[in-house]
Amino acid sequence: MKNGNRNITGFNHITLNVRDLQESLHFYEGILNMKRVHLGTTDAYLESGSAWICLLEKGHHESESNNESIGVDHFAFSINESGFHEMVQALQSYQVPIVRGPIERGGGLVVNFLDPNGIQLELNTSDLQTRMKDWR
Repeated sequence: MKNGNRNITGFNHITLNVRDLQESLHFYEGILNMKRVHLGTTDAYLESGSAWICLLEKGHHESESNNESIGVDHFAFSINESGFHEMVQALQSYQVPIVRGPIERGGGLVVNFLDPNGIQLELNTSDLQTRMKDWR
C-alpha cells in the first residue's frame, strides 16, 4: 500500500498492557533507563531517544487467568496527516477490520485496525510531545 501520500513515515509507539504499573516502571526506568514523560493512575509514557512506549496497567489484583490481556496491546506507525484519510480509505477498500476510528486523539488523527493475524496496529499523525500537551 505505498501509493501517493499514504506512506507510513516511521515507527510511532508501542502500548504494553502490564499487571503492575510500579513494577513495570522500575524495569523500564531503573533497568532500561527510559525517561518518564507522564504518569497517570493506570498509565505511564516513557521515552528513550526517538522511541516511546505507553504502559497501561490492566490490574495486578485481577485473577491470573486474565493474563491473556497482558503483553502488546498495539503497535503504532506514524503517517503524515496529508495521507491519513487516503490510507483509511485504502484500509476500508481492502476490507481491513477497523477496531477504532478514525478519530482525533492525543493531538492527532488515529485509526486502529487488525492485520491478517489479528494483531492490532495503529496509524497516528501525532508525536509524543503533542500527545503530552493533551494529557496535562
